[in-house]
Amino acid sequence: MTRIFNIVPEGSESLGKAGAKVLGSGVLQLSSLPPLSLYVHVPWCVRKCPYCDFNSHEMSGDLPEQDYLAALRADLEQALPLIWGRQVVSIFIGGGTPSLLSPQTLDEMLALFRAYLNVWPDAEVTLEANPGTLEAGRFKAYAQSGVNRISLGIQSFQDAKLKALGRIHTADHARAAILSAQQAVSRVNLDLMFALPGQSLAECEADIREAMSFGTEHLSLYNLTLEPNTVFGKFPPSGLPDDDLAATMQDVVAEWAAAGGWERYEVSAYAQAGARCRHNLNYWEFGDYLGIGPGAHSKLSFHDRIIRQARAKQPQSWISKALQHDGSHIAESRELAPADLPFEFMLNALRLRQGVPAALFSERTGLSLTAITPALERATKKGLLDPDPTRLKASALGWRFLNDLHTEFLG
Repeated sequence: MTRIFNIVPEGSESLGKAGAKVLGSGVLQLSSLPPLSLYVHVPWCVRKCPYCDFNSHEMSGDLPEQDYLAALRADLEQALPLIWGRQVVSIFIGGGTPSLLSPQTLDEMLALFRAYLNVWPDAEVTLEANPGTLEAGRFKAYAQSGVNRISLGIQSFQDAKLKALGRIHTADHARAAILSAQQAVSRVNLDLMFALPGQSLAECEADIREAMSFGTEHLSLYNLTLEPNTVFGKFPPSGLPDDDLAATMQDVVAEWAAAGGWERYEVSAYAQAGARCRHNLNYWEFGDYLGIGPGAHSKLSFHDRIIRQARAKQPQSWISKALQHDGSHIAESRELAPADLPFEFMLNALRLRQGVPAALFSERTGLSLTAITPALERATKKGLLDPDPTRLKASALGWRFLNDLHTEFLG
């Protein structure tokens, strides 16, 4: 069964075509910047699921949509100097439950982004949605505002399993939501989980077969994980499949998806031809992203450094601090040390089934590939890495045991 880290994941030397240098001082010099995506966090949900470790907060009364929009504008305005002039290749509105937002609020949000940012005309614009919050016509209204991809948190098509997961929707809600999304946009992703409490192999197969029957272009298939600081992490549910059965389920899920024409291009992502998620690909290829909203994270490159930021997590605190326009809504901001970059890059890139071109390491980190030569040699010798020198790619064994492969690149 694939095991992965949680994500969330000298000397002066000319690098030729890679266009990057590392100076003796340790300061990076990048001659070109990677693609830039925008992530927008909507923190509210109807009910917190017991397995969820995302920054989500149960609603208490009506959503403060206008306050949220005002703070989102203020957050974006304060971030503009960091990304000035750069094109935005994708937008992902995640949560929480973004489908709780009214169509009018979503329309104002996307209009704000188009006014402030250089958004590609054909940018992928994804909205996460919960089938339990579906209202008639809402998806079509979102599409009219510019959403062109909907990601539905289905998790299972069996009511007993949905109840065990603490979901607010039923299997019939899920089926109706899929059809409604397909009528609104051409690009739909379904999120499903396996290795659920009390789940048999036959039930797992039934879920994947039904998911495939809708013909959506993308599937995200996850092994239920008991994360720390969640209800399930503190109080594990009974009836969880053992490791052997969970591994068999993962193999069966992959086999069914492949037989149906979905390529497993990333650890948990399966796509029809030409339908890979562009936003997530940018993450895995160590591209840049600006995250705005409560608890959102950013990774931004400059010609001499790469930084990470995190916003204040509590919604009301983020709103009040963002509106002060003094930067206090940024809870953390740090520059990545050159020594941290190999692990961070490989943690993402090796999630991709085909890996990445070897030259991308220098292009995105500013480090020579020689910085990781010893680790590459060790991993290749252990059979964890493909020996092709032109690509950084896990072998079949390495992809199955990614934690072991990732560990090779720790400083």
